[in-house]
Amino acid sequence: MEPSTYTQGIVQEACRRFGNDAHRMMDILWEVQDRLGCIDGQAMECIAAETGSYRVEVEGVVTFYAFFATTPQGQFIIRICEDIIDRHAGVEEIRAAFEKTLGIAVGQTTNDGLFSLHLTPCIGMCDQAPAVLINDLVVTGLTPGKVSKIVSTLKKSRNLNDIKPQSKGGLFKPGEGNNQHPLIRSMVKNNIRLAGEILLNTYSPEAGLAGALQQTPAEVVEMILASGLRGRGGAGFSTGRKWQMAAATEAEERYVICNADEGEPGTFKDRVLLTEKADLLFEGMTIAAYAVGARHGILYLRGEYRYLRPYLEHCLEERRKKGLLGANIGKTVGGQYDGEFDIRIQIGAGAYICGEESSLISSCEGRRGEPKNRPPYPVQSGYLGYPTVVNNVETLCNVPRILEKGISWFRSIGTSESAGTKLHSVSGDCSRPGIYELPMGCTVQELLDLAGAKDSACVQVGGASGDMIGRTEFGRRLCFEDLPTAGAFMSFTQTRNILEIVDYYMHFFIEESCGYCTPCRVGNVFMKKGLEKIIQGQGEPSDLEYLKDLGKTIIETSRCGLGHTSPKPILTSMKHFPLVYAALLKERPDGLQAGFNIQHALDESRIIAKRRSLIYDPDYSKSEKAD
Repeated sequence: MEPSTYTQGIVQEACRRFGNDAHRMMDILWEVQDRLGCIDGQAMECIAAETGSYRVEVEGVVTFYAFFATTPQGQFIIRICEDIIDRHAGVEEIRAAFEKTLGIAVGQTTNDGLFSLHLTPCIGMCDQAPAVLINDLVVTGLTPGKVSKIVSTLKKSRNLNDIKPQSKGGLFKPGEGNNQHPLIRSMVKNNIRLAGEILLNTYSPEAGLAGALQQTPAEVVEMILASGLRGRGGAGFSTGRKWQMAAATEAEERYVICNADEGEPGTFKDRVLLTEKADLLFEGMTIAAYAVGARHGILYLRGEYRYLRPYLEHCLEERRKKGLLGANIGKTVGGQYDGEFDIRIQIGAGAYICGEESSLISSCEGRRGEPKNRPPYPVQSGYLGYPTVVNNVETLCNVPRILEKGISWFRSIGTSESAGTKLHSVSGDCSRPGIYELPMGCTVQELLDLAGAKDSACVQVGGASGDMIGRTEFGRRLCFEDLPTAGAFMSFTQTRNILEIVDYYMHFFIEESCGYCTPCRVGNVFMKKGLEKIIQGQGEPSDLEYLKDLGKTIIETSRCGLGHTSPKPILTSMKHFPLVYAALLKERPDGLQAGFNIQHALDESRIIAKRRSLIYDPDYSKSEKAD
């Protein structure tokens, strides 16, 4: 069927705005969806024609991302966060309240076209769960009563401003929101519990950039290399080495990309830096660009943080007015640099895999967020085939501070192998959830004490892709040489069902896999089925060995970081909580046959596993993709 004149006009306008460039497909799709309510077949045909693409290519991008829809959505799209922290905070009651009040189930749209209801993974609000996204508005600390008020208000006024904080006569008081800037109009509190010496402390704006421009680019790279700064996204690769490799690659262009796609369940530190230290981040990106010889920068902002875009665009525009972006930056802060550098914001659309740097680059290029084969590495051939430095928000925020205060100062904090501080996003069973900036090398127990997690029996360090540890491991240090972490830190008491937590994480990985490689696409399903067998009390000791071997295979043969870490929830929980698994087996493992009283040893494990009261939904793994 031929596209309608209206659809054609909307699409042509959106495509022209981005130069009819297929590499700006994500921006085009967002604008079309915002105007039309979805990206249907007619819109796809038009987009393909305007950008010189094939319809199948456009459809491939649309269907890859959870936030894009091919059928009409409601005026208000409600996305209920369903991560494990929200589940423990009562999100099932919130879901039931929305379904009852709206008269629809998850995945449906009301007959009047006013509301659509969906589930979505972590939206970066674990410290104030349960939470939902309503279009680009975040609502936190929900109760069934608040759900009823929200729906009633929107039905009556059909205006999202009526439930935003800081709005005259709004449903929520200004004190319930983040008032640090008028452009951030969501119910988000940053909950900074402890500000350390580097990132959340006061600093001299642009002092780092001025210091960088007094040196040659090569000298700046050497300074970052000597500082020992390592990537804060989890992998811990040397930041200076990454810059060095990009600068050494011959090319006409180079790019600097900031990875602000923190989709790891339990992580929200980048959200805090983006709202508290945006200028520090942009200063860090500018220094990186100077050091490697890049003229272009991209901030890849996850779709769940789209509500921050007006504020971040405002910060960028202010920097342009001050001469801190654009041409002749050196004239503003001193130095010999007369080059140019600017930053654009790229919005993601709900895909966890895009936190992996090559997948993120694919998304920036307007494609499905699938990982790329390596080599070549992004520093050799990244965005549009040019050398590209990809650093995350926290890493880049460290850069100006190193240039401002010096190498010795930075290395004096932390450990010999892990210099500096680390931001920890703490949530779960604790009295003071929020952000803690601590020197690298602090122990798990020290962080638990600060957060008021007195009865913690289990900690998930590093999010779903991290390690699940028990009390005997609480003396371990949070640093690269012992227990590395991207920042997520979730505490659970013995009242929580450990295997329910593990089962959720496996569900998450299955849903978020891009599906490209067989080990990840199929292996994780088999891992989950093996776990289900144990949960249902049908497991045998041989099943434990099967899971270990399968997990090892997935890690060794998967294409990208998702598959390299997806078996960890099962593998680390088996390692640190063997009795929880043993308590559910039909037969005892040989290692537990003699030497101690098995019943006595399993007492605490039965409590944690909740063997008698376990509620398990065998259809959970068959549920629709969380969108």
